Amino acid sequence: MRIIELLGKQHNRDSFDCGNEALNKFLKQTARQHIQKGVSRTFVLIDTEQSEIIIGFFTLTLCEVRIDKFPAKFFKKYPSQVPGVKLARLAVDKAYQRQGIGEVLMIEAMQRALIVADNAGGIGLFVDAKDDNAKAYYSRYGFVSLADASLELFLPLSVIQGML
Repeated sequence: MRIIELLGKQHNRDSFDCGNEALNKFLKQTARQHIQKGVSRTFVLIDTEQSEIIIGFFTLTLCEVRIDKFPAKFFKKYPSQVPGVKLARLAVDKAYQRQGIGEVLMIEAMQRALIVADNAGGIGLFVDAKDDNAKAYYSRYGFVSLADASLELFLPLSVIQGML
């Protein structure tokens, strides 16, 4: 059975390879430190039969975004900065790619963003796409570009609630 849990010492970070060195390096060298320092939370998808193997992961953190980055249709009469949840990273090991794992991780990230917003406030889920291919991937879920930054994307909570 596959489950998603917080990254811990028991997980084998060294064997993870998603094909992107920056994401691999973050998981191997930085993710646990950020958890310990309260900077972000990295969650891993594992199979309970081989619980040390990381199938994929995502990282969430909090963020604040200037309201002038949003298209006017989204928000009127908001403060100059608004809170949200940021999907800082999402990756799937090469051995598991093209099997729908990314979508499983994305849905879990959306559910957790709703929980954070319900408990602390927030207007949506944000992500910085690394390139146009990543932007196209996120756009399939309803993410829209922020003004003057086509790779900075936003998914309103109302869209997440409607999807889930």
